Amino acid sequence: MTTTDLHRLTGAYALHALSDEEREEFELHCAGCEACAQESAELSATAARLGLAASTRARPAMREQVLRRITTIRQEAPSGVAPPSSVRTRGRARLLPRWALAACLAAAAALGATTVWQHQRAETATEQARQAEQTTDRIAAVLAAPDARARTAKLSGGATGTVVVSASRNRAVLVVSAMARPPHGRVYQIWFDDGGAMRSAGLMDPSRSDQAVLLRGAVGAASGVGITVEPDGGSQQPTSAPLALWEFPS
Repeated sequence: MTTTDLHRLTGAYALHALSDEEREEFELHCAGCEACAQESAELSATAARLGLAASTRARPAMREQVLRRITTIRQEAPSGVAPPSSVRTRGRARLLPRWALAACLAAAAALGATTVWQHQRAETATEQARQAEQTTDRIAAVLAAPDARARTAKLSGGATGTVVVSASRNRAVLVVSAMARPPHGRVYQIWFDDGGAMRSAGLMDPSRSDQAVLLRGAVGAASGVGITVEPDGGSQQPTSAPLALWEFPS
């Protein structure tokens, strides 16, 4: 494959559309071609951004509106209207038995509790959707920043990771693809490298092999980021050797 052909593979590489042989040849080429390395990193970040747009959960609408309005519906009869005192069956009046009245009251109480529970669930889902939308917007803002710079590194098992940093926004995003699931009871944790002192930058979603993570906290004086495998919930300091380390691009 000629050098000209290799220059044209940045898009296919970003979308994982190359064979193993082509990918290895292109990565060797990128080691000595800064333009291709930069372009493939930017395309990988763009592909991740498009993936986020496609995977964002739709905002709750009709169902949540109905559940919300249920709690505002009047439960008492209008003033001046007497409630019925009996139930008629086949033209004959019959008093409602006490056990039936108790059953109706119990059913009404259960329905009220269910309505409140469903309303709370709807409110929780709405808040989660709002937070996810805000996170997506912040990730997109870093990726689209005029001064955004990217650097890509190869991880074990064929995974790749790209760190994108914006000095003007003082934030960074890590985009990974084809990431293997961590062992049971473990999680991937991201760290800022503050001159050799590691500062936690958040946890990755262990159920997703492709994801973009907005690093927690400002970049500050950090010179790069790394990933380690930690117990569920994360650690105060790394407890294992890093799987990958990136120096922030200048």
